[in-house]
Amino acid sequence: METKAGDLTMEQIRNAGLDALLKTLGIVGTIRFLQYAEKGQGDYTKDRHTWLGDPDLDQLANEIEKMRN
Repeated sequence: METKAGDLTMEQIRNAGLDALLKTLGIVGTIRFLQYAEKGQGDYTKDRHTWLGDPDLDQLANEIEKMRN
């Protein structure tokens, strides 16, 4: 019977995830993945508004069209 994630503690989920990474990637790959996936700092949503501004729908559609061409 498969265990559902809702039945596990956060520690058990973390351990199961680490076990899966180790099994699939080995120790070096797991370490590399953990370094890549490390939590960052700051507020991505607030920063995103600084980078992207507040484009309207027409501006977004124009940007999409530029990418397609």
